[in-house]
Amino acid sequence: MLRLHDTALGAVTEIVPREPGRLSIYVCGPTVYDVPHIGHGRQVLVYDILRRYLEWLGAEVVHVSNVTDIDDQIIRRAQEVGRPPDEVARHYEEVYWDALDRLGVLRPTVVPHATEYVADMVELIGELVARGVAYESSDGVYLSVEKVDGYGQLSHQPLQSLRAGARVEVDEAKRSPVDFALWKQAKPGEPAWPSPWGPGRPGWHTECVVMSLDLLGEDFDLHTGGLDLVFPHHENERAQAMALGRRFARHWMHHGFVEVAGEKMSKSLGNFTTLVDLLDRTDARAYRLLMLRSHYRSPIEVTPATIADAQSGLERLDALARRFELRVSPSGSAAPDPEAIERFTEAMDNDLDTPAAVAVIFELLRRANAAADAGESEHARRLAATVAELAGSLGLEVGQVGDDVDDESAALVERRDAARRARDFAAADALRDELTARGWVVEDGPQGTSIRR
Repeated sequence: MLRLHDTALGAVTEIVPREPGRLSIYVCGPTVYDVPHIGHGRQVLVYDILRRYLEWLGAEVVHVSNVTDIDDQIIRRAQEVGRPPDEVARHYEEVYWDALDRLGVLRPTVVPHATEYVADMVELIGELVARGVAYESSDGVYLSVEKVDGYGQLSHQPLQSLRAGARVEVDEAKRSPVDFALWKQAKPGEPAWPSPWGPGRPGWHTECVVMSLDLLGEDFDLHTGGLDLVFPHHENERAQAMALGRRFARHWMHHGFVEVAGEKMSKSLGNFTTLVDLLDRTDARAYRLLMLRSHYRSPIEVTPATIADAQSGLERLDALARRFELRVSPSGSAAPDPEAIERFTEAMDNDLDTPAAVAVIFELLRRANAAADAGESEHARRLAATVAELAGSLGLEVGQVGDDVDDESAALVERRDAARRARDFAAADALRDELTARGWVVEDGPQGTSIRR
């Protein structure tokens, strides 16, 4: 049974889906006003890995991730570049999806856009006003936080502490400094939609409430995002649903930051590397492996050294794949090792402990090579098949068994490995020359001879 750290509980708990065998997941998606950075890459990889693992187990996953295509940041960027906000949003959304495709993540089941749901947001805000939980003010509509029982429980901050920590700046539009905007009156030149409170646009915290409830229904299984979204965004989402008496997310999952010199990577700090820049110089699979080696709730520092280390690990996996392409037929059906799969699933079920799961994979890799070196071909095939199975369940493709190596070339590789083990280096060199003449690049390593075009 999958167990995850539930932010609201502050503890690891079993994830029992609303519908057996079917998990509903809402991931807070991007605000499309700039290019994605590698912190966004971590977010999508965390939930891609979770989804792939659940689907590998046989579950159906309904994965909803929104796009915020109208927001203060988009409006500011549009003003900076002299283009309409909708054009800016469309452009950066295309950049975002192109980068994610290169990263090798699965597209969400549904991708709602904020601008498609404005009328629904107006309706929800109207309900809150009618219940007396929200109020109209000089510049829009606000939620009265003090009227929501349980506000602050998700972020484990009592309302009294939030009140004390609120900014001292006077905002005459708000009755309390902790209240937040549901509807913002339009300013000249800004996009606007009609509402009972005049032309304007919804606040950021309302869109995800409306979209998640519409597409996943009440009591959906898992609401996710970065740790920076716990407060105020997710706390404020939850408050609106609670104020309406709607059952919201059953569980809350949040991932840690990508850091630079100990600070969260963010656009506001200006310390980010774009995802496109990273993918231009790094194998996307290496970045996935780097993320897998760190627990999703822990911060991770991405440096040239950590990327190089992940690339080295990836090369070991690829070397194994090449080696066993030579030894397993294209239709080979070596059964995965059940004991290793059990240890792998125990790790993944324990709050998505990907570092422990990856350790199982690399232990199998070492054992597969050792078994092959010892001539235990059946056992080696079984272990190699398990490596491919488990790595694939995490979205880490390491090659296909039985690619395009012809039987004669495979036999030459077998003979060359035997010559090297016998320390007959003259014969090994002659066989290398023969393979080279056939158009193969010959690579030697601790795992033996591998060849590629």
